[in-house]
Amino acid sequence: MEKSLEPIVKVLQEKFGATFEEFRGEVQCMVKPEHIIEALTILRDAHHFELLSMLSAIDYFPQTSPRFHVIYQLNSLEKNLTLQLRVPVEGESPKLPTSTGVFKTGLWREREIFDMFGIEFEGHPDPRRILNPDELEGHPLRRDFPLGYEEPQFSFNYEEIDLGKPYAKE
Repeated sequence: MEKSLEPIVKVLQEKFGATFEEFRGEVQCMVKPEHIIEALTILRDAHHFELLSMLSAIDYFPQTSPRFHVIYQLNSLEKNLTLQLRVPVEGESPKLPTSTGVFKTGLWREREIFDMFGIEFEGHPDPRRILNPDELEGHPLRRDFPLGYEEPQFSFNYEEIDLGKPYAKE
């Protein structure tokens, strides 16, 4: 682990009971849902992580406890550091508090996660779908979302191709 991240990870461990993992130089800290807003605030104010550069989710279906992980990737431009916070979320009516009070970039990204995964962000100022129509039932990035299996809209005619010649007709 990069030396400058060690004290930051130690603070998260002591204050929130966070666990951490390092893989190929990237550090991920697992934080409980009830601590995420306070952890984001401390990282922003005390450790200069001023940019929420990515907010996404993962569905571990058929695992149900926890079914989802919400991932917050933070960057400190001043210190040239990157840190990921992962928050486990249960599968039955998944909810997290909104991060929009700490990082304004959470406004659109939380809407996208709600739309695609169905994870609600309590206190979000505009909790509407952003990518899919309102009448769509379900959430397309959930692993149990039914696939349509539509027929392809094109056809391929093998008789017209002579593999010994270029594609352009002479």
